[in-house]
Amino acid sequence: MIKSAAIEKILWSIALPGFGQFLNGKFLKGLTLLGLEFIINQKSHLNQIIIASFQGDIPIAVEITDYQWLMFYPCLYMFAMYDAYRDTFSGDIPSYSVFPFAFAAFFATIGVIYSSQLRIFGFLLGPVWLPMAGCFLGILIGNVLKFLFKTNHAPNYP
Repeated sequence: MIKSAAIEKILWSIALPGFGQFLNGKFLKGLTLLGLEFIINQKSHLNQIIIASFQGDIPIAVEITDYQWLMFYPCLYMFAMYDAYRDTFSGDIPSYSVFPFAFAAFFATIGVIYSSQLRIFGFLLGPVWLPMAGCFLGILIGNVLKFLFKTNHAPNYP
C-alpha cells in the first residue's frame, strides 16, 4: 500500500513539482516548490524550449534557452519527486532510495550543460532531449548502485 502511495506522489510530482508535497500535507513546501518551478520555467523559457524541441526545431530551442536558469530545473524536479516519495514512508525510508533521484538530477544537469553542442550519432538533441536522456541514464545508474550497495552492505556494528 505504501509503495503504491509513493508511486502516486512521484507521478504527481512529475506532473508538477510541489503536487506530491500537497498530497503529503506539506503545503508550504509544496507552494515553495511550485513557485520555484514557475520562476525557473519563466526565466529559462522552458515552455518555448519544449515546443520548439517537440517540433524538431532544436537550433531555435538552443537559441532561446537561458542556460543559467535551466540548470536549476533538473535538481528542483528530482528533489520534488524524491521529497514526496520520502515523506510517504514517514521515517522508514528504503535504503539508498535517494540514489536514482540524485544521479538523475546530476546527469540531467550535465545534459543541460552540453545540450547546445553535444551531438549523438550526428544529431543535436538540445536542451530538452539530452537532459531527459541524461535523466534516464542517471536513474539506471542510481538503481544499479542502489542494488549493489544493498547486496554488499556491511553489517551494522554498535
